[in-house]
Amino acid sequence: MDSLETDVLPDVQKWVDDPPEISRHFRLQFEQAQSAWVLLYPEGMIRLSASAGEIMQRIDGKTGVEVLIRDLETTFPGAELRQDVLDFLNVAHERGWIHGKR
Repeated sequence: MDSLETDVLPDVQKWVDDPPEISRHFRLQFEQAQSAWVLLYPEGMIRLSASAGEIMQRIDGKTGVEVLIRDLETTFPGAELRQDVLDFLNVAHERGWIHGKR
């Protein structure tokens, strides 16, 4: 196990026990003018990359991270997405976009 995986594991366990949901100050929406998923908040908008949009669409406060990863890997066969998804969830959490439901 490399050091990156070790750094991520505690956060993975958090999401297994407490599936993520979008923070109440944000609203996920597909923005036609941007041709992209965006997070709207009172002061503005965050334009998400295509991959971030795919992940954020699956965050509902009920779905665990392992299920979310399996769904993405089914949607995009042949791609090993686990580490990318975990990295994104950690960044999204640090930025306050998502949190545990509890």
